[in-house]
Amino acid sequence: MINHHLSDKLLMAYSAGTLPEAFNLAVATHIAMCDECRARLASFDAVGGAVLEQVAQDSAAMDDTALSATLSRIKAKSPSERPSAKPKGAGILPEPLCSYVGGDVDAVKWRSVGGGVRQAVIPTSDRATARLLYIPAGVAVPDHGHNGMELTLVLQGAFADEADCFRRGDIEIADEGTEHQPIAQAGLDCICLAVTDAPLKFRGFLPRLAQPFLGI
Repeated sequence: MINHHLSDKLLMAYSAGTLPEAFNLAVATHIAMCDECRARLASFDAVGGAVLEQVAQDSAAMDDTALSATLSRIKAKSPSERPSAKPKGAGILPEPLCSYVGGDVDAVKWRSVGGGVRQAVIPTSDRATARLLYIPAGVAVPDHGHNGMELTLVLQGAFADEADCFRRGDIEIADEGTEHQPIAQAGLDCICLAVTDAPLKFRGFLPRLAQPFLGI
């Protein structure tokens, strides 16, 4: 059962296509796992569609060339960065994450960051960073705060911090007011998708020293 969901603000931004690609990936992956958030997204999409329809009706009296000119401008833009949120995939990594990685967990190119923790940065646009984290059961991530927003989606196992415990499908939303130390719970090793739009604020000297090399 999923207990930690996306906020309305994030779902509306995803529906409107205004999030950075990395955040779109995290939102779409959670939606693919969560029936509740998928239903809420459908309602926001429906509202957006109704608004666009009304705008089109209000613009009916415009010059005959206005529509064709607008469509030409849309076609000239780059493809949308909003990944599909359809629930596909039977492995640990659901769609659309599977497509970004090129397979399931066995296709991930992990890089050690110390203490048994591994990460793999997922290429996205430069407005935010997406990475997979592999945290062995019982291992704690260094205590840290945030300079921006961080979304952490659990894909396997669980972790707990000062706020709560997060299991598969749960997503934690952290911001500048959040300071915590996530600890992977006993049992399965924890695999998460973590997305940030600014560097973390580590308290410890060694994590701060390694931060420029790890890109966290």
